[in-house]
Amino acid sequence: MALAADPPANLARRVAKREAETEAMRANYMYRQTVVLEDFDQRGLQGGEYREVRDVIFSPAGDRTEKMIGKASDTLKHIKLTDEDFRDLREVQPFLFTPDELWAYETKYRGEETIDDVPCWVLGVRPRQILDGQRLFDGIFWVDQRDFSIVRSAGQAVPQILSTKAEKENLFPHFTTVRAKVGDYWFPIHTHANDTLPFMSGPQRIKLTVRYTDYKKFEAESKIVP
Repeated sequence: MALAADPPANLARRVAKREAETEAMRANYMYRQTVVLEDFDQRGLQGGEYREVRDVIFSPAGDRTEKMIGKASDTLKHIKLTDEDFRDLREVQPFLFTPDELWAYETKYRGEETIDDVPCWVLGVRPRQILDGQRLFDGIFWVDQRDFSIVRSAGQAVPQILSTKAEKENLFPHFTTVRAKVGDYWFPIHTHANDTLPFMSGPQRIKLTVRYTDYKKFEAESKIVP
């Protein structure tokens, strides 16, 4: 056995620096994002689902863009997706904790844990305050002790939008995002949520799965087929 090593005093800054490098590298990659959201009735039986597939690609001019594959399918029976839900899919669930985000958060070291054979620091992260219109992350990062990469995150998009009027409630699930190494960096590959949201009208179970697949580095000479 060995004594646990103390984390560096500037752990959050080291993580943010590494995240900036990860973000810059991921910006050079194409990938496919598949979203499936299911809702359930009070007996636990599936009601319906929302499903979409998007490719993040580069145009012939080299601009990064998104392309919907086919049409989104929406048969949800008990809930409806909001602008905040779609924003969370883009910004919060695959969250990259870059230096530009540091000012908005306070962090707390929570110990060590080994995740998939990777020794990690565990870092709690929560917003200092939430300004009007912001969507932020409240949860935990598991940080690779070797290079300060985030290998997993678990938490919730905030704020919850509460109201005395049921039609204005907008609640968001707890989720876990798993990353995997692509080259020398850890990219999101899977987000999963299986949560019961406490709506005024009664608890509502949902299940969310987001998969990020087919990462491929864009090369300037690559040909993009419309």
